[in-house]
Amino acid sequence: MEEKERGVFSSACPGCRKGGGCFGCSRREPRGKLLATDWLSDIPGTDPAGVVEVLFKNTRVGFYTNPSAIPLKIGDIVAVEAAPGHDIGRVTMVGHLVALQMKKAGIRSTSELKKVFRIARQSDIDKFEEARAREHSTMIKARSIAEELGLAMKIGDVEYQGDGGKAIFYYIADERVDFRKLIRVLADTFKVRIEMKQIGARQEAGRIGGIGPCGRPLCCSSWMGKFVSVGTGAARLQDLSMNPQKLAGQCAKLKCCLNFEVDAYAEAQKQLPPKDTPLETKDNVYYYFKPDTLSRKIAYSTDKNIPANLVVIDARRAFEIIALNKQGIKVDSLDPGQSDDPAKEYGDIIGQDSLTRFDKSKKKKKKKPAADKQPGKDRPANRQEGKPKQPTQPRPQQGGQPKPQQGGQQRPHPQQGGQPKPQQGKNRPNNKPQRKPQNPEARQGQAAEPRKPQGGGDGK
Repeated sequence: MEEKERGVFSSACPGCRKGGGCFGCSRREPRGKLLATDWLSDIPGTDPAGVVEVLFKNTRVGFYTNPSAIPLKIGDIVAVEAAPGHDIGRVTMVGHLVALQMKKAGIRSTSELKKVFRIARQSDIDKFEEARAREHSTMIKARSIAEELGLAMKIGDVEYQGDGGKAIFYYIADERVDFRKLIRVLADTFKVRIEMKQIGARQEAGRIGGIGPCGRPLCCSSWMGKFVSVGTGAARLQDLSMNPQKLAGQCAKLKCCLNFEVDAYAEAQKQLPPKDTPLETKDNVYYYFKPDTLSRKIAYSTDKNIPANLVVIDARRAFEIIALNKQGIKVDSLDPGQSDDPAKEYGDIIGQDSLTRFDKSKKKKKKKPAADKQPGKDRPANRQEGKPKQPTQPRPQQGGQPKPQQGGQQRPHPQQGGQPKPQQGKNRPNNKPQRKPQNPEARQGQAAEPRKPQGGGDGK
């Protein structure tokens, strides 16, 4: 039986199987939807025959008396009175907290409340599981019947009673729908009592579930059971952008979380200076531009419509300037502690805020020099295929004419009486054979002999 109880309501503890009443088990799962911590459980004087709160499918909650004084605790599966038959639910609250919840729900008298029959038996749980297994197929069939009848409505969910003798059809409709014929057809088709209950877009989103823009499960599907109307005044009070796409939730209505911090913003705005009171200085007149409500700082501008020469000061400083202006005193500046030097901006020196800091940097390829610029290599265009490179000709040692030097000057020949100029940076051995000196007399005779005149004349 205990295993069956765990299957019906999965929030029971898998260790000690005490559900929401488990406090010492280390294997306890997170508490289920709409379960509240009983902070008043240690207070003596709790009536065991008092009223308990019972949770049914999804967000349906009811209050029941315990005339038999059954020792109930949070998480127990009980069979309660229904009309007709009985229903199966789970106890979610006992003790003094139930009276506070009844007062919040507007229930004053306990005489009209139904009663708890007993803790659910094994036969009750088996019958309840059989009824729950038919809910999805019943919803699909009911949708097709409503479409055949031409009704402008959407059946969002079906809930069977614990004994299987009654079914609640939750539907969504924008206009009033006459579903009397639909009830007759559904009763003949499924052979149960039919109850139609209209829900809104918020309840439908809570039944479907999902993840909100905050990254957490929807509040309406996790813990909220009662929905409060949300207006655009809550967004204006918190100085939010009036963008419908950002303010609307998955139900296409304003987000319920807009109401969570409204009271805190309303209390904080009472500590800010009035918006219609300007601040006067010796140089300019500053007007209320934009507040930071929670930090109690206000931005003042020298123009009423556009941000010009914005100065941000605390609310306490603003009250001081307003008091001085009422006395006819104009201050030198709004913020006396403001330095003339501009604030240094944050600098990411080590690059820790870069999103690509772990990516491998691409190395630039070095350009190779051209073939004609590389020393010791021939140009590809001048290279002849199939012809070996010819070795360089050695310089002739004897009888050859010396290579003219740069600048048009020739190296003097040894026969002309000049010495050859030694080459710089080279120490070559002189292997040339030494010539025998000629007869100086012959050289003088040759130099004294006059040249014969050309033209074949006698010369006399």
